[in-house]
Amino acid sequence: MSQKSLYERLGGYDAICAVSDNLLPRLISDARLKRFWDHRGQDGIDREKQLLIDFLCANSGGPMYYTGRDMKVAHKGMKIDEADWTAFMGHVNATLDVFKLPSTERGEVVAFVQSLKRDIVEV
Repeated sequence: MSQKSLYERLGGYDAICAVSDNLLPRLISDARLKRFWDHRGQDGIDREKQLLIDFLCANSGGPMYYTGRDMKVAHKGMKIDEADWTAFMGHVNATLDVFKLPSTERGEVVAFVQSLKRDIVEV
């Protein structure tokens, strides 16, 4: 018997879309983080959301192919610091709370997101 992928255990594409629908507005409206979306058109935000969905799906074992840049390249020059990361993680955890993610899956998601920190935080 094979173990289901994290993608399957999270609920697949629709569940990951729902998480993105909850998380992105939190980030965009955060007083500290909103600067990263200021002066961006809705089309750019929609594209970023789809890239986020594809990234999460692909990295959780789903059938999607992520066509975006790697995290280091995508975030270079944005001057994301430790306080930004802490605020971001607060929103990630609040979103996971909304969806009542079981502890095993939550731990895997948080560990994966934390593994990206060294490529995202610059200062």
